[in-house]
Amino acid sequence: MKILVTGTAGQLAQSLLTAGLAAGVDVVALRRPQLDLTVPGTLRTALADVEPDIVVNAAAYTAVDKAETEEALAHKVNALGAGELAAVCARAGASLIHISTDYVFDGAGKRAYVESDSTAPINAYGRSKLAGEIAVAAASPRHLILRTSWIYSPYGTNFVRTMLRLGGERETLGVVDDQLGCPTYAPHLADAILAIAAQVEGAAASDPRWGIYHAAGSGETTWCGFAREIFRTTKARGLRTPALNALTTSEFPTPARRPANSRLDCGKLAGTFGVRLPDWKDGTRACLDRLLSA
Repeated sequence: MKILVTGTAGQLAQSLLTAGLAAGVDVVALRRPQLDLTVPGTLRTALADVEPDIVVNAAAYTAVDKAETEEALAHKVNALGAGELAAVCARAGASLIHISTDYVFDGAGKRAYVESDSTAPINAYGRSKLAGEIAVAAASPRHLILRTSWIYSPYGTNFVRTMLRLGGERETLGVVDDQLGCPTYAPHLADAILAIAAQVEGAAASDPRWGIYHAAGSGETTWCGFAREIFRTTKARGLRTPALNALTTSEFPTPARRPANSRLDCGKLAGTFGVRLPDWKDGTRACLDRLLSA
């Protein structure tokens, strides 16, 4: 099985390269300008050169706040680019695993969201990602859309690395405590993607398993709860930790609105593929082990 990954510099792409190496899976990642979602010609060339069985679209415009003033660019990458990639995959005979987000929901629900719940994004980023889901589904029957949430890893910019940096600089940190979600460790998601890809490799377009799934870390917490776990672990290692102030969303305004409830029910993924991501606390410890031992 050969897998082509977009978004080479991102957390998930980096994690997929590492997971593929460990599992003996041929994972190829191409960065811009070789593969650019906004330049269709590069997509056709990349698939012709690599000849993948499966493409994982981990590339995206992810600057949630900036998207409020750059919605056209977010849409170009997350919707038009994703749809074009799906169409190229369909013509090349490759399956597509497209990564989406919890932000396609408005967060007003009182339970974890299932795949069939109504979507109603409340920010530009969410709208662009929902449009991408629709475009992917329309362009290629052999697709899996994996909605995930709150991704963190030893790579790039993410909540864990930001907390470590700020914790080393400040005596007190204020963190939002009224937004619920499922933190997802990118290496755990990468392992899950490889396990799923192995099961759908060569599956026909009529296979009922194609469609939308939720794939996030098990368990739930708030951003402040996430920070508490990070600093509980660093304190146990004898590192300096700040005092945490729990804030409401209204006390920490941002250009883009965030869903109050981003929890994803991943039961469909477990029932269909036998795949369930580990608890977010396990991922947090694993991430900190790597970051603090570097």
